[in-house]
Amino acid sequence: MKKLVILAVSFLITMVSFGQTDLSLEESIQIALQRNSALVKSKNLLVGNEASVKSAYGNLAPSLGVQSNWGWRRIEDVGGTQIDYIGNPYEAPATNEETRDYSVGAGGSVILFNGLANYANISSAKRDQEAAELNIDKFKRDIVQNTTILYYSILKSKALLKVREENFKYNQKLLETISERNRLGSAPVADLYAQQVQAGGAEVDMIRAQNAVDVTQNTLIDYLSLDVLNEYNFVSRIDTVDASNVDQYKSEFDNVRSMVDYAIQYRTDYQGQQKTVESADNGITIAQGDFWPSLRGGYGYSTSSVSVESLFDRRVWSVNLELDLPIFSNFNTKTSVEYAKISLLNAEEDLRALKRQIKIEIKQGYQDFEAESKALEVAIKTVTSASENRRVQYERYSLGSGTFLEVLQSDRDYQNSLSLRIDAEFNFHSSRQALLNSLGKLEYKEYETNNDEGE
Repeated sequence: MKKLVILAVSFLITMVSFGQTDLSLEESIQIALQRNSALVKSKNLLVGNEASVKSAYGNLAPSLGVQSNWGWRRIEDVGGTQIDYIGNPYEAPATNEETRDYSVGAGGSVILFNGLANYANISSAKRDQEAAELNIDKFKRDIVQNTTILYYSILKSKALLKVREENFKYNQKLLETISERNRLGSAPVADLYAQQVQAGGAEVDMIRAQNAVDVTQNTLIDYLSLDVLNEYNFVSRIDTVDASNVDQYKSEFDNVRSMVDYAIQYRTDYQGQQKTVESADNGITIAQGDFWPSLRGGYGYSTSSVSVESLFDRRVWSVNLELDLPIFSNFNTKTSVEYAKISLLNAEEDLRALKRQIKIEIKQGYQDFEAESKALEVAIKTVTSASENRRVQYERYSLGSGTFLEVLQSDRDYQNSLSLRIDAEFNFHSSRQALLNSLGKLEYKEYETNNDEGE
């Protein structure tokens, strides 16, 4: 009956797989670099930084505006006795007067000097834009790492599922063997009951492993901003690490101090924070600009008339200079300067904190990598030993010199060693990815290039 169930499940899985979309690790990274929500929002903010740079340059250019005016006025006077300008009364006739006036003008102003604040504003805006671009660069590298590790989690869960499936088949076959031997009287009923429990546990482990695969797949699908209701088949494989090539991976890394020096030089988030410090330093110059006199030039042209035909008969040209000399600003300027200095101090402290963080990441990351390398070496040896022990215990039981309990225990040890081997290998790869990212060595441009070519 259980064979029929397994065949039915396999058939359903095969049928469902026809509707799946294959998704490799490279394709997953490309999608993440396009659709990850946090990255999309960061790119949107970068547009604002670019606009700020343009606005800062615009403050150097003269402003220009055009205005026009049209007016209508009607005066009605019933007449009567009025007083002239020297105080004599006179009789004024009734009047009905209607007038219109037209005017056109253009003008603007330009900042000639404001304590160099306008130039400092340009420099600050450019540093902010550069910092944002560098931070996005680091964010993309983080996305490569996160996507890779999430993909590894799927491959890891699938590998564990395969182990559970093989264990289920093994225990089913062993159950059939014990049942036949019990029927023939060569195996006690206690062994049969024990193996029935063992086989049932193996089936539960297989079901849980399948659920773990679904969970890890959904996590990656959500990270890629894809529809979790669609079916995806994650097809990439991971390079197998054995005792012969562990040292090859270790050769990628130098001593901790050299790796820290490399990261300080090439980590783009550190470079971005340096740009933030430069921007904050420009902020002090901007604030100090209010201590200096400001000189503004103005210019204009206008014409006015009571009729359109004579609108340009009378023209007025004007040029003016406006000097503003600050004497006392209620300590507002000094307060602004102090806040700008505080911003600089905080930015410098953030830079020092990031440097400490980089050191910790690399030191701890290298220690983790070394530990996972050792754990992998031990796990490889443990699988070999556990496999041989299981074979020996089964042969001893078959010959009647061993107990079934020893067979069960050897099988559990073997299954645990396989699980530890898989965990160790994927933890090894994940720690390597994290350390490469801490060094600033994870690249993303190759995935963007491939994606552009595909389009």
